[in-house]
Amino acid sequence: MFRRVAVANRGTIAARLVRALAGLGVASHVLCSEADRDNPYVEAADGFTVLGPPPPRESYLDRERVCAAALAAGCDALHPGYGFLAEDAEFARLCGERGLAFIGPSPKWLRIMGDKVASRNLMRERGLPLCPSTGILRGDAAEMARECEALGFPLLIKPAGGGGGIGMVPVLSSDRLVSALEAAASQAERGFGRRELYAERLLVSPRHVEFQIASDGTSAVHLRERDCSVQRRRQKVVEEAGAPAIPRHELDAMAARAAAIMGGCGYDHVGTVETLYSPETGFGFLEVNPRLQVEHAVTEEVTGVDLAELQIRLAAGGKVPDLLPEAPEMSGHAVECRIYAEDSLRFLPSPGPLTVFRPPSGEGVRVETGFAEGGRVTPFYDPMIAQVITRGTDRVRAIDLMFDALGEFRIEGVKTNIGFLRALMKQDAFREGRVHTTMAEELVKTEGYVPLI
Repeated sequence: MFRRVAVANRGTIAARLVRALAGLGVASHVLCSEADRDNPYVEAADGFTVLGPPPPRESYLDRERVCAAALAAGCDALHPGYGFLAEDAEFARLCGERGLAFIGPSPKWLRIMGDKVASRNLMRERGLPLCPSTGILRGDAAEMARECEALGFPLLIKPAGGGGGIGMVPVLSSDRLVSALEAAASQAERGFGRRELYAERLLVSPRHVEFQIASDGTSAVHLRERDCSVQRRRQKVVEEAGAPAIPRHELDAMAARAAAIMGGCGYDHVGTVETLYSPETGFGFLEVNPRLQVEHAVTEEVTGVDLAELQIRLAAGGKVPDLLPEAPEMSGHAVECRIYAEDSLRFLPSPGPLTVFRPPSGEGVRVETGFAEGGRVTPFYDPMIAQVITRGTDRVRAIDLMFDALGEFRIEGVKTNIGFLRALMKQDAFREGRVHTTMAEELVKTEGYVPLI
Protein backbone atom coordinates (compact mmCIF):
# COMPACT_ATOMS: atom_id res chain seq x y z
CA MET A 1 0.00 0.00 0.00
CA PHE A 2 1.10 3.57 -0.64
CA ARG A 3 2.55 5.76 2.11
CA ARG A 4 1.36 9.22 1.02
CA VAL A 5 -1.02 10.06 -1.83
CA ALA A 6 -1.40 13.42 -3.54
CA VAL A 7 -5.02 14.42 -4.17
CA ALA A 8 -4.81 16.50 -7.34
CA ASN A 9 -8.34 17.84 -7.42
CA ARG A 10 -10.82 19.97 -5.55
CA GLY A 11 -14.30 20.17 -4.06
CA THR A 12 -16.45 17.13 -3.49
CA ILE A 13 -14.09 14.56 -4.98
CA ALA A 14 -11.08 15.89 -3.03
CA ALA A 15 -13.02 15.57 0.23
CA ARG A 16 -14.12 12.06 -0.76
CA LEU A 17 -10.56 10.94 -1.48
CA VAL A 18 -9.11 12.41 1.72
CA ARG A 19 -11.70 10.39 3.64
CA ALA A 20 -10.99 7.19 1.67
CA LEU A 21 -7.25 7.47 2.25
CA ALA A 22 -7.75 8.04 5.96
CA GLY A 23 -9.85 4.87 6.09
CA LEU A 24 -6.95 2.95 4.55
CA GLY A 25 -4.43 4.46 6.96
CA VAL A 26 -2.69 6.29 4.11
CA ALA A 27 -1.56 9.91 4.44
CA SER A 28 -3.19 12.41 2.08
CA HIS A 29 -1.68 15.57 0.62
CA VAL A 30 -4.05 17.96 -1.16
CA LEU A 31 -2.83 19.98 -4.13
CA CYS A 32 -5.09 23.03 -4.38
CA SER A 33 -5.35 26.46 -5.97
CA GLU A 34 -5.29 29.71 -4.02
CA ALA A 35 -9.08 29.86 -4.35
CA ASP A 36 -9.54 26.50 -2.58
CA ARG A 37 -6.96 26.62 0.21
CA ASP A 38 -9.55 27.38 2.91
CA ASN A 39 -11.95 24.56 2.01
CA PRO A 40 -12.47 22.00 4.83
CA TYR A 41 -10.91 19.00 3.09
CA VAL A 42 -7.60 20.90 2.87
CA GLU A 43 -7.48 21.15 6.66
CA ALA A 44 -8.62 17.53 7.02
CA ALA A 45 -5.72 16.24 4.90
CA ASP A 46 -2.31 15.43 6.33
CA GLY A 47 -0.76 18.24 4.30
CA PHE A 48 -1.36 20.56 1.37
CA THR A 49 0.43 22.54 -1.30
CA VAL A 50 -0.95 25.61 -3.05
CA LEU A 51 -0.32 25.06 -6.75
CA GLY A 52 -0.97 28.59 -7.94
CA PRO A 53 -3.68 31.09 -8.86
CA PRO A 54 -7.34 30.05 -9.35
CA PRO A 55 -7.39 29.64 -13.16
CA PRO A 56 -7.07 25.88 -13.84
CA ARG A 57 -4.35 26.36 -16.46
CA GLU A 58 -2.17 27.91 -13.75
CA SER A 59 -2.95 25.31 -11.11
CA TYR A 60 -4.92 22.07 -11.54
CA LEU A 61 -4.12 21.64 -15.25
CA ASP A 62 -0.40 22.42 -15.07
CA ARG A 63 1.09 18.93 -15.46
CA GLU A 64 4.65 19.81 -14.46
CA ARG A 65 3.57 21.88 -11.47
CA VAL A 66 1.19 19.20 -10.16
CA CYS A 67 3.73 16.41 -10.53
CA ALA A 68 6.55 18.43 -8.96
CA ALA A 69 4.37 19.44 -5.99
CA ALA A 70 3.40 15.83 -5.31
CA LEU A 71 7.01 14.67 -5.36
CA ALA A 72 8.18 17.58 -3.21
CA ALA A 73 5.58 16.58 -0.60
CA GLY A 74 7.02 13.07 -0.43
CA CYS A 75 4.08 11.37 -2.17
CA ASP A 76 4.52 7.98 -3.81
CA ALA A 77 1.17 8.06 -5.60
CA LEU A 78 -1.31 10.57 -7.01
CA HIS A 79 -5.08 10.38 -7.39
CA PRO A 80 -6.44 12.75 -10.08
CA GLY A 81 -10.12 12.49 -9.07
CA TYR A 82 -12.38 13.32 -12.02
CA GLY A 83 -12.07 16.15 -14.51
CA PHE A 84 -8.87 18.20 -14.82
CA LEU A 85 -6.01 15.69 -15.44
CA ALA A 86 -7.91 12.49 -14.62
CA GLU A 87 -8.04 11.32 -18.26
CA ASP A 88 -4.79 12.91 -19.44
CA ALA A 89 -2.53 10.18 -20.85
CA GLU A 90 0.47 12.49 -21.04
CA PHE A 91 0.11 13.37 -17.36
CA ALA A 92 -0.18 9.71 -16.38
CA ARG A 93 2.98 8.99 -18.40
CA LEU A 94 4.78 11.89 -16.70
CA CYS A 95 3.83 10.59 -13.26
CA GLY A 96 5.19 7.15 -14.12
CA GLU A 97 8.45 8.55 -15.43
CA ARG A 98 8.94 10.51 -12.20
CA GLY A 99 8.28 7.49 -9.99
CA LEU A 100 4.78 8.56 -8.94
CA ALA A 101 2.07 5.90 -9.13
CA PHE A 102 -0.96 7.21 -11.04
CA ILE A 103 -4.21 5.97 -9.47
CA GLY A 104 -6.03 5.34 -12.69
CA PRO A 105 -5.65 3.39 -15.94
CA SER A 106 -2.31 3.11 -17.72
CA PRO A 107 -1.43 5.82 -20.28
CA LYS A 108 -2.26 3.36 -23.07
CA TRP A 109 -5.86 3.04 -21.96
CA LEU A 110 -6.24 6.75 -21.27
CA ARG A 111 -5.14 7.42 -24.86
CA ILE A 112 -7.53 4.86 -26.31
CA MET A 113 -10.54 5.79 -24.19
CA GLY A 114 -9.77 9.50 -24.50
CA ASP A 115 -10.19 9.20 -28.25
CA LYS A 116 -13.92 8.56 -28.56
CA VAL A 117 -13.64 7.28 -32.12
CA ALA A 118 -10.81 4.87 -31.25
CA SER A 119 -12.74 3.52 -28.26
CA ARG A 120 -15.84 3.05 -30.40
CA ASN A 121 -13.80 1.16 -33.00
CA LEU A 122 -12.40 -1.08 -30.27
CA MET A 123 -15.86 -1.87 -28.92
CA ARG A 124 -17.18 -2.50 -32.41
CA GLU A 125 -14.39 -5.03 -32.95
CA ARG A 126 -15.38 -6.69 -29.67
CA GLY A 127 -18.97 -7.03 -30.81
CA LEU A 128 -20.60 -4.37 -28.65
CA PRO A 129 -23.58 -2.65 -30.36
CA LEU A 130 -22.94 1.02 -31.13
CA CYS A 131 -25.05 4.07 -31.82
CA PRO A 132 -24.58 4.96 -35.54
CA SER A 133 -21.77 7.49 -36.05
CA THR A 134 -19.13 8.83 -38.42
CA GLY A 135 -15.39 8.50 -37.94
CA ILE A 136 -13.32 11.59 -37.17
CA LEU A 137 -14.54 14.30 -39.51
CA ARG A 138 -11.86 15.40 -42.01
CA GLY A 139 -11.42 18.20 -44.51
CA ASP A 140 -13.01 21.62 -44.65
CA ALA A 141 -16.44 22.51 -43.28
CA ALA A 142 -18.20 21.55 -46.52
CA GLU A 143 -16.57 18.10 -46.62
CA MET A 144 -17.38 17.45 -42.97
CA ALA A 145 -20.96 18.56 -43.54
CA ARG A 146 -21.37 16.10 -46.42
CA GLU A 147 -20.16 13.22 -44.25
CA CYS A 148 -22.58 14.21 -41.51
CA GLU A 149 -25.50 14.46 -43.93
CA ALA A 150 -24.77 10.95 -45.15
CA LEU A 151 -25.36 9.68 -41.60
CA GLY A 152 -28.77 11.38 -41.49
CA PHE A 153 -30.53 13.79 -39.13
CA PRO A 154 -30.97 14.49 -36.26
CA LEU A 155 -27.28 14.49 -35.31
CA LEU A 156 -25.11 15.20 -32.30
CA ILE A 157 -21.71 16.73 -33.07
CA LYS A 158 -19.20 15.58 -30.43
CA PRO A 159 -15.52 16.16 -29.60
CA ALA A 160 -13.29 13.18 -30.37
CA GLY A 161 -11.51 13.80 -27.05
CA GLY A 162 -13.05 14.80 -23.73
CA GLY A 163 -16.40 14.22 -22.11
CA GLY A 164 -18.83 15.53 -19.55
CA GLY A 165 -21.19 16.90 -22.19
CA ILE A 166 -18.75 19.68 -23.15
CA GLY A 167 -18.73 20.62 -26.82
CA MET A 168 -21.73 18.53 -27.83
CA VAL A 169 -23.97 20.34 -30.31
CA PRO A 170 -27.30 18.89 -31.53
CA VAL A 171 -28.22 19.49 -35.18
CA LEU A 172 -31.74 18.86 -36.43
CA SER A 173 -31.34 19.91 -40.08
CA SER A 174 -28.69 20.78 -42.67
CA ASP A 175 -29.18 24.56 -42.49
CA ARG A 176 -27.43 24.72 -39.08
CA LEU A 177 -24.80 22.06 -39.76
CA VAL A 178 -21.80 24.20 -40.72
CA SER A 179 -22.28 26.65 -37.85
CA ALA A 180 -22.73 23.73 -35.44
CA LEU A 181 -19.47 22.16 -36.59
CA GLU A 182 -17.63 25.44 -36.08
CA ALA A 183 -19.16 25.92 -32.61
CA ALA A 184 -18.37 22.35 -31.54
CA ALA A 185 -14.76 22.60 -32.74
CA SER A 186 -14.27 25.85 -30.86
CA GLN A 187 -15.72 24.42 -27.63
CA ALA A 188 -13.64 21.25 -28.01
CA GLU A 189 -10.44 23.24 -28.42
CA ARG A 190 -11.18 25.37 -25.35
CA GLY A 191 -12.18 22.39 -23.22
CA PHE A 192 -9.75 19.70 -24.35
CA GLY A 193 -7.04 21.35 -26.46
CA ARG A 194 -8.03 19.60 -29.71
CA ARG A 195 -10.59 20.38 -32.43
CA GLU A 196 -11.31 16.90 -33.80
CA LEU A 197 -15.00 16.02 -34.04
CA TYR A 198 -17.27 13.17 -35.00
CA ALA A 199 -21.02 12.96 -35.50
CA GLU A 200 -23.43 10.54 -33.88
CA ARG A 201 -27.07 9.85 -34.68
CA LEU A 202 -29.11 11.76 -32.12
CA LEU A 203 -31.68 9.49 -30.52
CA VAL A 204 -34.89 11.17 -29.42
CA SER A 205 -35.40 10.89 -25.65
CA PRO A 206 -33.33 7.74 -24.98
CA ARG A 207 -32.19 6.44 -21.61
CA HIS A 208 -28.59 6.95 -20.44
CA VAL A 209 -27.51 3.75 -18.67
CA GLU A 210 -23.94 3.05 -17.58
CA PHE A 211 -22.18 -0.02 -16.24
CA GLN A 212 -19.52 0.14 -13.53
CA ILE A 213 -16.51 -2.07 -14.24
CA ALA A 214 -13.36 -2.96 -12.29
CA SER A 215 -10.51 -4.68 -14.12
CA ASP A 216 -6.86 -5.46 -13.36
CA GLY A 217 -5.69 -6.06 -16.93
CA THR A 218 -6.67 -9.72 -16.86
CA SER A 219 -9.78 -10.22 -14.74
CA ALA A 220 -12.80 -7.94 -14.66
CA VAL A 221 -16.05 -7.74 -12.74
CA HIS A 222 -19.08 -5.48 -12.99
CA LEU A 223 -20.78 -3.65 -10.15
CA ARG A 224 -24.22 -3.42 -11.81
CA GLU A 225 -25.65 -0.35 -13.49
CA ARG A 226 -26.61 3.28 -12.96
CA ASP A 227 -29.28 5.31 -14.72
CA CYS A 228 -28.14 8.86 -15.52
CA SER A 229 -30.95 9.88 -17.85
CA VAL A 230 -32.02 13.07 -16.05
CA GLN A 231 -29.77 15.72 -17.56
CA ARG A 232 -29.72 19.43 -18.33
CA ARG A 233 -27.64 20.71 -21.23
CA ARG A 234 -26.31 17.14 -21.51
CA GLN A 235 -24.96 17.35 -17.95
CA LYS A 236 -26.20 14.75 -15.46
CA VAL A 237 -28.20 16.13 -12.53
CA VAL A 238 -29.90 13.01 -11.10
CA GLU A 239 -28.47 9.49 -11.03
CA GLU A 240 -29.75 6.26 -9.55
CA ALA A 241 -28.86 2.62 -9.02
CA GLY A 242 -30.35 0.48 -10.40
CA ALA A 243 -32.02 1.53 -13.61
CA PRO A 244 -35.83 1.61 -13.38
CA ALA A 245 -38.24 0.04 -15.86
CA ILE A 246 -35.69 -2.07 -17.73
CA PRO A 247 -35.93 -5.84 -17.35
CA ARG A 248 -33.35 -7.09 -14.85
CA HIS A 249 -32.17 -9.87 -17.15
CA GLU A 250 -31.33 -7.31 -19.87
CA LEU A 251 -29.35 -5.17 -17.43
CA ASP A 252 -27.42 -8.09 -15.97
CA ALA A 253 -26.63 -9.51 -19.39
CA MET A 254 -25.28 -6.17 -20.62
CA ALA A 255 -23.26 -5.66 -17.43
CA ALA A 256 -21.67 -9.10 -17.79
CA ARG A 257 -20.94 -8.48 -21.46
CA ALA A 258 -19.30 -5.11 -20.72
CA ALA A 259 -17.09 -6.64 -18.00
CA ALA A 260 -16.06 -9.52 -20.25
CA ILE A 261 -15.08 -7.13 -23.04
CA MET A 262 -13.12 -4.80 -20.76
CA GLY A 263 -11.28 -7.67 -19.09
CA GLY A 264 -10.70 -9.42 -22.40
CA CYS A 265 -9.06 -6.42 -24.03
CA GLY A 266 -6.75 -5.84 -21.04
CA TYR A 267 -8.21 -2.70 -19.50
CA ASP A 268 -6.51 -2.16 -16.15
CA HIS A 269 -8.53 -0.07 -13.71
CA VAL A 270 -11.98 1.09 -12.64
CA GLY A 271 -14.08 2.42 -15.53
CA THR A 272 -17.61 3.00 -16.71
CA VAL A 273 -19.14 1.74 -19.95
CA GLU A 274 -21.76 4.29 -20.98
CA THR A 275 -24.68 3.41 -23.25
CA LEU A 276 -27.88 4.84 -24.64
CA TYR A 277 -30.92 2.61 -24.31
CA SER A 278 -34.35 2.44 -25.84
CA PRO A 279 -36.78 -0.50 -25.73
CA GLU A 280 -36.77 -0.61 -29.55
CA THR A 281 -32.99 -0.65 -30.11
CA GLY A 282 -31.63 -1.97 -26.80
CA PHE A 283 -28.21 -0.77 -25.61
CA GLY A 284 -25.89 1.22 -27.86
CA PHE A 285 -22.31 1.94 -26.75
CA LEU A 286 -21.36 5.59 -26.22
CA GLU A 287 -17.95 5.70 -24.54
CA VAL A 288 -15.81 4.46 -21.67
CA ASN A 289 -15.03 6.87 -18.86
CA PRO A 290 -11.66 5.65 -17.50
CA ARG A 291 -12.00 7.20 -14.05
CA LEU A 292 -14.18 7.43 -10.99
CA GLN A 293 -17.56 8.93 -11.89
CA VAL A 294 -19.21 11.80 -10.04
CA GLU A 295 -22.16 9.48 -9.43
CA HIS A 296 -20.16 6.57 -8.00
CA ALA A 297 -21.83 6.93 -4.59
CA VAL A 298 -25.13 5.39 -5.72
CA THR A 299 -23.28 2.23 -6.73
CA GLU A 300 -21.52 2.19 -3.36
CA GLU A 301 -24.84 2.49 -1.55
CA VAL A 302 -26.48 -0.49 -3.23
CA THR A 303 -23.44 -2.79 -3.49
CA GLY A 304 -21.55 -1.96 -0.30
CA VAL A 305 -18.30 -1.60 -2.29
CA ASP A 306 -16.11 1.48 -1.66
CA LEU A 307 -15.08 2.41 -5.20
CA ALA A 308 -12.48 4.98 -4.16
CA GLU A 309 -10.80 2.38 -1.95
CA LEU A 310 -11.04 -0.18 -4.76
CA GLN A 311 -9.25 2.23 -7.10
CA ILE A 312 -6.42 2.74 -4.63
CA ARG A 313 -6.01 -0.99 -3.97
CA LEU A 314 -5.94 -1.79 -7.69
CA ALA A 315 -3.29 0.89 -8.29
CA ALA A 316 -1.24 -0.58 -5.44
CA GLY A 317 -1.15 -3.94 -7.22
CA GLY A 318 -4.34 -5.57 -6.01
CA LYS A 319 -6.10 -8.12 -8.22
CA VAL A 320 -9.82 -8.26 -8.94
CA PRO A 321 -10.27 -11.93 -7.90
CA ASP A 322 -8.90 -11.05 -4.45
CA LEU A 323 -10.62 -7.68 -4.04
CA LEU A 324 -13.97 -8.49 -5.63
CA PRO A 325 -14.33 -12.20 -6.46
CA GLU A 326 -17.77 -11.83 -8.05
CA ALA A 327 -20.30 -9.22 -9.09
CA PRO A 328 -21.96 -7.89 -5.92
CA GLU A 329 -25.70 -8.17 -5.54
CA MET A 330 -27.73 -4.97 -5.27
CA SER A 331 -29.61 -4.20 -2.06
CA GLY A 332 -32.27 -1.49 -2.13
CA HIS A 333 -32.24 1.54 -4.39
CA ALA A 334 -30.18 4.75 -4.31
CA VAL A 335 -30.77 8.18 -5.84
CA GLU A 336 -28.30 11.05 -6.14
CA CYS A 337 -28.98 14.73 -6.83
CA ARG A 338 -26.24 17.15 -7.77
CA ILE A 339 -26.59 20.47 -5.97
CA TYR A 340 -25.40 23.40 -8.08
CA ALA A 341 -24.92 27.04 -7.15
CA GLU A 342 -27.41 28.21 -9.75
CA ASP A 343 -30.99 29.39 -9.69
CA SER A 344 -33.97 27.08 -10.27
CA LEU A 345 -35.45 29.18 -13.07
CA ARG A 346 -32.67 30.40 -15.38
CA PHE A 347 -30.03 27.83 -14.34
CA LEU A 348 -27.20 30.36 -14.47
CA PRO A 349 -24.20 30.07 -12.10
CA SER A 350 -24.57 31.85 -8.77
CA PRO A 351 -21.13 32.29 -7.14
CA GLY A 352 -20.87 33.92 -3.74
CA PRO A 353 -20.41 33.31 -0.01
CA LEU A 354 -22.05 30.38 1.74
CA THR A 355 -23.43 32.38 4.63
CA VAL A 356 -25.56 29.36 5.59
CA PHE A 357 -24.63 25.81 4.57
CA ARG A 358 -26.36 23.10 6.60
CA PRO A 359 -26.64 19.73 4.83
CA PRO A 360 -29.36 17.22 5.74
CA SER A 361 -28.63 14.09 7.73
CA GLY A 362 -30.39 11.00 9.02
CA GLU A 363 -30.80 7.33 8.21
CA GLY A 364 -30.53 6.66 4.49
CA VAL A 365 -29.09 10.13 3.73
CA ARG A 366 -25.51 10.76 2.62
CA VAL A 367 -23.98 14.08 1.60
CA GLU A 368 -20.72 14.52 -0.28
CA THR A 369 -19.33 18.06 -0.36
CA GLY A 370 -16.11 20.00 -0.29
CA PHE A 371 -17.68 23.09 1.25
CA ALA A 372 -18.70 24.31 4.69
CA GLU A 373 -20.57 27.27 6.10
CA GLY A 374 -18.52 30.43 5.68
CA GLY A 375 -16.87 29.19 2.48
CA ARG A 376 -17.21 30.74 -0.94
CA VAL A 377 -18.33 29.42 -4.33
CA THR A 378 -15.97 31.01 -6.83
CA PRO A 379 -16.60 31.61 -10.55
CA PHE A 380 -13.49 29.69 -11.59
CA TYR A 381 -14.84 26.14 -11.50
CA ASP A 382 -17.88 23.96 -12.03
CA PRO A 383 -20.67 25.25 -9.73
CA MET A 384 -21.50 21.86 -8.16
CA ILE A 385 -21.30 22.31 -4.39
CA ALA A 386 -22.68 19.02 -3.05
CA GLN A 387 -24.21 15.66 -3.86
CA VAL A 388 -27.12 14.34 -1.84
CA ILE A 389 -27.53 10.56 -1.92
CA THR A 390 -30.46 8.69 -0.44
CA ARG A 391 -30.93 4.95 -0.11
CA GLY A 392 -34.22 3.17 0.50
CA THR A 393 -35.54 -0.33 0.50
CA ASP A 394 -37.10 0.46 -2.87
CA ARG A 395 -37.08 3.28 -5.43
CA VAL A 396 -40.16 5.11 -4.12
CA ARG A 397 -38.70 5.18 -0.61
CA ALA A 398 -35.38 6.53 -1.90
CA ILE A 399 -37.18 9.27 -3.85
CA ASP A 400 -39.31 10.27 -0.86
CA LEU A 401 -36.19 10.42 1.31
CA MET A 402 -34.56 12.63 -1.32
CA PHE A 403 -37.50 15.03 -1.43
CA ASP A 404 -37.35 15.43 2.35
CA ALA A 405 -33.54 15.68 2.45
CA LEU A 406 -33.50 18.39 -0.20
CA GLY A 407 -36.11 20.28 1.82
CA GLU A 408 -33.86 20.12 4.88
CA PHE A 409 -30.76 21.42 3.06
CA ARG A 410 -30.28 25.03 4.15
CA ILE A 411 -28.12 27.16 1.85
CA GLU A 412 -27.99 30.96 1.87
CA GLY A 413 -25.70 33.40 0.10
CA VAL A 414 -26.01 31.70 -3.30
CA LYS A 415 -28.96 30.48 -5.31
CA THR A 416 -29.26 26.72 -5.87
CA ASN A 417 -31.13 24.24 -8.07
CA ILE A 418 -32.73 22.57 -5.04
CA GLY A 419 -36.17 23.91 -5.96
CA PHE A 420 -35.90 22.33 -9.40
CA LEU A 421 -34.77 19.00 -7.96
CA ARG A 422 -37.63 18.89 -5.45
CA ALA A 423 -40.13 19.61 -8.23
CA LEU A 424 -38.61 16.76 -10.24
CA MET A 425 -38.95 14.34 -7.31
CA LYS A 426 -42.72 14.99 -7.37
CA GLN A 427 -43.14 14.61 -11.14
CA ASP A 428 -45.28 11.58 -12.01
CA ALA A 429 -43.10 10.52 -14.95
CA PHE A 430 -39.98 10.49 -12.78
CA ARG A 431 -41.63 8.66 -9.89
CA GLU A 432 -42.96 6.01 -12.27
CA GLY A 433 -39.51 5.44 -13.79
CA ARG A 434 -40.38 6.93 -17.20
CA VAL A 435 -37.03 8.74 -17.30
CA HIS A 436 -35.20 9.91 -20.42
CA THR A 437 -32.53 12.41 -21.40
CA THR A 438 -34.88 15.31 -22.19
CA MET A 439 -37.30 15.04 -19.26
CA ALA A 440 -35.59 17.81 -17.24
CA GLU A 441 -35.91 20.29 -20.10
CA GLU A 442 -39.52 19.23 -20.60
CA LEU A 443 -40.27 19.89 -16.93
CA VAL A 444 -38.78 23.40 -17.09
CA LYS A 445 -40.78 24.18 -20.26
CA THR A 446 -44.02 23.03 -18.64
CA GLU A 447 -46.38 25.93 -18.14
CA GLY A 448 -47.01 24.96 -14.53
CA TYR A 449 -43.37 24.46 -13.54
CA VAL A 450 -42.70 25.97 -10.14
CA PRO A 451 -39.52 25.25 -8.13
CA LEU A 452 -40.39 23.68 -4.78
CA ILE A 453 -38.30 25.53 -2.23
